[in-house]
Amino acid sequence: MAHHPVDDCNDAPNEHFQDVLEKARLNRRDIIRGGFGLAALSTVPMLAACGGMGDAELPSLGFNAVGKSLADGVVLPDGYTYTVVHATGDRLSTDVAPYSNQGLETDDWSLRVGDHHDGMDIFFIGRNGRYSEKSTDRAVLAVNHESSADSHFFHPRGQTTNGVNGKKFNQFGGWDQGKRPELEVLKEINHHGVSVAEIERGKDGRWTYKTTSTYNRRINGQTRMRITGPAAHLRDIQQFMVTRYAPDGKFSRGTLNNCGHGKTPWGTYLACEENWAAYWYMPPGSADVDERTKASRQRYGVINAPVATGAAVGSQGWASVSDTDDRFARFNVSAPAATPAGDFRNEPNTFGFNVEIDPLDRKAVPAKRVAMGRFAHEAAVCGLPEKGQPLAFYMGCDSTNEYIYKFVSTAKWDPRDVGGGMAAGDKYLNEGKLYVAKFNADGSGQWLELDIAKLPPSFVVGGRTYTFANQADVLVNARIAASAAGATRMDRPEWGAVNPVNGEVYFTLTNNSGRTATGTDAANPRSYTDSDGRLDGRTPGRGNPNGHIIRFREAAGASNATEFTWDIFLFGAEDNSDATNVNLSKLTAANDFSSPDGLWFSKSTGICWIQTDDGAYTDETNCMLLAAIPGEVGDGGEVSITNVGGTVPQKTFLGATLGEARLRRFLVGPKGCEITGLTEADDGKTLFVNIQHPGENTPAIGTSADYTFESTWPSNAGYGPGQRPRSATIAIRRKDGKPIGV
Repeated sequence: MAHHPVDDCNDAPNEHFQDVLEKARLNRRDIIRGGFGLAALSTVPMLAACGGMGDAELPSLGFNAVGKSLADGVVLPDGYTYTVVHATGDRLSTDVAPYSNQGLETDDWSLRVGDHHDGMDIFFIGRNGRYSEKSTDRAVLAVNHESSADSHFFHPRGQTTNGVNGKKFNQFGGWDQGKRPELEVLKEINHHGVSVAEIERGKDGRWTYKTTSTYNRRINGQTRMRITGPAAHLRDIQQFMVTRYAPDGKFSRGTLNNCGHGKTPWGTYLACEENWAAYWYMPPGSADVDERTKASRQRYGVINAPVATGAAVGSQGWASVSDTDDRFARFNVSAPAATPAGDFRNEPNTFGFNVEIDPLDRKAVPAKRVAMGRFAHEAAVCGLPEKGQPLAFYMGCDSTNEYIYKFVSTAKWDPRDVGGGMAAGDKYLNEGKLYVAKFNADGSGQWLELDIAKLPPSFVVGGRTYTFANQADVLVNARIAASAAGATRMDRPEWGAVNPVNGEVYFTLTNNSGRTATGTDAANPRSYTDSDGRLDGRTPGRGNPNGHIIRFREAAGASNATEFTWDIFLFGAEDNSDATNVNLSKLTAANDFSSPDGLWFSKSTGICWIQTDDGAYTDETNCMLLAAIPGEVGDGGEVSITNVGGTVPQKTFLGATLGEARLRRFLVGPKGCEITGLTEADDGKTLFVNIQHPGENTPAIGTSADYTFESTWPSNAGYGPGQRPRSATIAIRRKDGKPIGV
């Protein structure tokens, strides 16, 4: 999430589908219909009238599509309204002052709502003060806070800068006076992580947050975390985590760059650590690390050698601050001590996990679930739980040419564990099998287990041979293991979502500027030129600048299946692009989109909500939220694409065309924003949506008296003081009080 450079650290020569011989395509519809029922259609209002999926005609959405917009505000269909629930800097306690929105705060941000609102979920509070599966008038929202890459606005004059190219910071320069102010850095560290804020529903149906709630708290870049994992490998795992902070490797400090999320069936929150690899620093002349560490860091994009004299002090400059308790020194990941217990060379190993949090128990220590693998976690969505069966969590690794993963629990689901908190997490998330996906050219797929006994003993990473020491090594270096297993490299796998009607799993593949015609495959089939678009600074946009959404169905619908069938649900495209090779989903001005990112299904209505994080189409419209009524895997057919520069047509499998009746634009956000994070209350009558980094392209203040704002939302909508733009959570309702979208 967030508009950021996406590193391609995957040099694995894994096969492309054009090299795979064409095989007879499986009859996917028969496999689907052979699976057991996962949810009654009658429980989903949008689909109840269909009586089944199959070839039945699905109903239409119940609102008029909104048009594209470049306005600095939230645009909704007629009959809908929204309010801001909370925004960056809002206080979570009366112990700190109300937010000034001028960067004048002298507190360290540990009692304020974080920045870059991202994934989120709602946790209803029952009469006993604990988690309730049923909707009540009280709840907490757990909200991820992703980045400080654009932290202009909560310092008085922006981040300290040396003025290189007029930017707040440049990777080829340093910081004023060689270091950054302590309070400035503390604010940035502490606005990462997760905000937990109680919300309550008033008599008018509106949800507001409470500054006085005892549930309010922050989990941030300094919060103590447990290191957990399979019992048989835990000691080996902890050896990777040894630092001066935790010489035994049993704990770590903080969570960073929390992007997508997950919600467990027992009622806890999974905050996924995504672009955590960019926070580290090795000073000029500092002690180097060993070759194994270099190979691992290279695969994850972590700084790999001392920087040259005068070069940047890490991507954020946090290590430049002097301290006595290592709050800042830990971002210096050189190896000056005799052993890892004397320095922070292993600090990057403590990031890249799903972090489990109990939002309703402030005494519970968050846990990093190593069994689920270490990579750039974008989301961790649980399949439909079935009593007596294992649980499956589906996860994307958000970088170019990375993979889709699945974790299957050893423990079988027991509904009596609802409300079981972190103890239930220990039961289900510490023991299990980790898999990575291979998408075959015939529409079938396999889950490849990441087990050291099933992997090649060594693998070449950036010219270095990496040999796995043990199963802990496989989990901590899951990217290397996935490459060694032969997984399919994807076009930036981001959010996943599970269709509550049939259990099928959807993943957004946001974009890939590096995809070429000779490098396409059936699951990532397009390489084209978007003449008036752009991606990663390129104009025109090249590769797959608009992205697509893939979906798959587990064999027999089983969580522990090792085979699946797949097709492509939707291709992002401009409505006027080539309908044969680019706009294959026949998008129109009412539903065209680019760079799908956030993805979420409503259990109340069955609607699939699609959120965009786009830089390729923002000349025509700000980022958006779309509503879709999906069918099922296999409801379309085979198509053939002629890519730019290609000589052999690329075959793939495309779902049924939705048309404007079943795919419509529901919301367009303010200027410079990303639309991300979504959950619901009131049986689908309230939709919570996050607006991330409005005005992100506002230039640094430089020598000016004030900013030249790209956006002034939400203050221009009447929320809060000042004009500086702020990320925020909004609550959307229909004026007639009915469920949203139907």
